[in-house]
Amino acid sequence: MIEIRKSNERGYADHGWLKSFHSFSFADYFDADHVQYGPLRVINEDRVAPGMGFGTHGHRDMEIISYVLEGELAHKDSMGNGSVIRPGDVQRMSAGTGVRHSEYNHAAHDTTHFLQIWIMPNQQGIDPGYEERHFDAASKRGRLRLVGSPDGAEGSVVVHQDVRLYAGLFAADESATLALAPGRRAYVHVARGRVTVNGQPLEAGDAAKLEDVAEVKVEQGDDAEVLVFDLP
Repeated sequence: MIEIRKSNERGYADHGWLKSFHSFSFADYFDADHVQYGPLRVINEDRVAPGMGFGTHGHRDMEIISYVLEGELAHKDSMGNGSVIRPGDVQRMSAGTGVRHSEYNHAAHDTTHFLQIWIMPNQQGIDPGYEERHFDAASKRGRLRLVGSPDGAEGSVVVHQDVRLYAGLFAADESATLALAPGRRAYVHVARGRVTVNGQPLEAGDAAKLEDVAEVKVEQGDDAEVLVFDLP
C-alpha cells in the first residue's frame, strides 16, 4: 500500500521571520489523520529569514534531527555545544532528560531552508546528547545513503530508536532500491525537485507512506533530494 500526501495538504504557519510547513500535527496545526507515522513525529520544512532564529527553548525525550537544504543554521545548547550546520550536514540532538538550545540564521541576506525532524525515542530519560556528521553530495548521488541509524552504521548519526534514515540525490536515469524487512514500513519525503517513488510521481514537499511492500524504489529524478525513513 502507498498513500500520497501532497505538499499543499500540509499545515502552514507564517510568522514573518519564519515560514513553516508541517507534515504532522504541530503547534497550532492539528490533523487527526497526520499526528505521527510510527515513531516519526515531526517533519517541519522551515525557512528562517536573515538575522532571525529560534531563541533558547527546551525539549525533553525526543530525537531531533536538523537537515539543512540551503544557507546556514547556528546551534548552541545547554550541553556546551556550538556549531554552524550547512547543506550536507546531519545534526542529531537527543533531548533526553532535558536540554535547552537556540538556532539562528546569522546571514545578512540569505534565508536558511532546513528540515526539522523529530523521532520519538525508544526509551525516556536518557542523558542528553549531540552529534553531527557531513555527507557530501557524491556520497548521496544516485543512491540512498544511510545518514541515521540505531547503531551508527556506515558513519551515520546515532538515533535512539529502531529507525534508519537515508538521503539521496537523483537526476536523469539514476535510481535506487531500498529493501524493507517484513513488518517494516517506510516514509518518503521529497525535499526538493521531482522524483518517482514506487511508480508514483512526487514533487518537492510531497510525501509517501508505504506499508506491506517489499521495497522502496526511487527513480526518474529531476534535481531531486529525497529522505527515506525505514520505520517499525
